[in-house]
Amino acid sequence: MPENALTRAELADAVNRMVGLSRNESGQLVETVLNLMTKALEAGESVKISSFGTWMVRDKAARQGRNPKTKEPALISSRRVVVFRPSQMLKKIVNGEAITDEDRNSQD
Repeated sequence: MPENALTRAELADAVNRMVGLSRNESGQLVETVLNLMTKALEAGESVKISSFGTWMVRDKAARQGRNPKTKEPALISSRRVVVFRPSQMLKKIVNGEAITDEDRNSQD
């Protein structure tokens, strides 16, 4: 895992500090939110967090690929993948752009 990755434990610790829930309650809250998101995605639903982004499941069709080592053709089976589409506000924040009142008021 990258050294600068935000972990579940760090999220729970932040909830503990900012909201004042106990460490145990904070951990349970983080787990509950992640479980709800997982179940929604598993059911094929999108998960949208305003001003942050949307997770959605996409179906990828089977296709012909190539084994990179042997260069032989190989069939890549169909599968479902989770994709994340960041909101415009998140994109601006990541790129160090100023956030305007219009950005804050828009529902992405």
